[in-house]
Amino acid sequence: MFRITQYMQTLLSPSPVPPARKPPGPVVIWNLIRRCNLTCKHCYSISADVDFPGELNTRQVIDVMDDLKQFRVPVLILSGGEPLLRPDIFEISRHAKQQGFYVGLSSNGTLINDDNIQQIADIGYDYVGVSLDGIRETHDRFRQKPGAFDASLYGMELCRQHGIKVGARFTLTQDNSHELEPLLDMIAERDINKFYLSHLNYSGRGNRHRKHDVFHQTTRKAMNRLFERCWEELQQGIVREYVTGNNDADGPFLLQWARRNVPEQVDALRQRLINWGGNSSGQNISNIDNEGNVHPDTFWWNYHLGNVKDEPFSTIWSRNSDPLMAGFRMKPRPVSGRCGRCQYLNICGGNTRVRAYQLTGDPWAEDPACYLSDEEIGLTAEQTQTRIPLPAHSGSAHNRPNQRIHTRTLE
Repeated sequence: MFRITQYMQTLLSPSPVPPARKPPGPVVIWNLIRRCNLTCKHCYSISADVDFPGELNTRQVIDVMDDLKQFRVPVLILSGGEPLLRPDIFEISRHAKQQGFYVGLSSNGTLINDDNIQQIADIGYDYVGVSLDGIRETHDRFRQKPGAFDASLYGMELCRQHGIKVGARFTLTQDNSHELEPLLDMIAERDINKFYLSHLNYSGRGNRHRKHDVFHQTTRKAMNRLFERCWEELQQGIVREYVTGNNDADGPFLLQWARRNVPEQVDALRQRLINWGGNSSGQNISNIDNEGNVHPDTFWWNYHLGNVKDEPFSTIWSRNSDPLMAGFRMKPRPVSGRCGRCQYLNICGGNTRVRAYQLTGDPWAEDPACYLSDEEIGLTAEQTQTRIPLPAHSGSAHNRPNQRIHTRTLE
């Protein structure tokens, strides 16, 4: 997650750059259930409104949670499907809070209503995130359910009225990029605490729809608008959390924005971004799916590291024998192509590896969604014209997608 507001606050009110923080354990995004009352076009878990077999029961969830606590996991994001469809969601949530985790609830918002809002408030969730895909017509089309937008907004308003920190998550695609500005206006008008722009990742339904992913220029335009909005609000004394995810080129892009707007703070910002380090899949971010399978993050559902029904998460996550995980934990990561030659590799960490994996079968190939130009990342004209062969994927056969390795010309 890239915290725009946090970095812009340091540009507005400079302070000494602290040393890099090392979290005690990974953030765990936990898909407790795959069932969902919606069928969103970009869903990475390919959920549906049916029961899925093999999901962890309450006792298993509690046992895993106790292991996570012992392993010093600081944050649990309870997700789905739609987590509010689990009959035991509040029992699980109460145990998580009692254990001292920072607990987030990731919901589509439609099931937050007058009947359960007090239970939600009593849990004391640290944050409730609700996905929005634009304004009413666009959102309902993406969610494939009329009335979803109004129901989600009502759920968010109930959270706000009950003192629960609530935010909107917006997955940017070519089909809804025009809705960013009115959505930002709506967030401001309703005094929503947080706005999370998620770049489309190639996984699940998102993978099948990647031809609708935004063009690089559209991404740049959206990011510039987000920077401008955040900067304008901070100058007015409004502190709203603007964050992004799934494209770590956002860090170098902010550095370029700062070079144009607050050049005297560029060196300090660069060091802060280096300390951040970019993509943390397989390091500080992890995922447990509804069946208990452990993944490097939520977009690696076709790559299993082990199952918490068979062995503790702490054991699975501590192993370095898996070639993908070993690569994730290398500094720098063994990336190739534009990513391997990029001057910002120590900031973005090679960006989101799953896109390269889905496209080429090689997790270390260049990220096709990097929206910085060759000139911006420091490539020479000669390097730009060079055809770079993508190395063979080193992962185990059962995790390898049925795709062909190929070469491509850098553009």
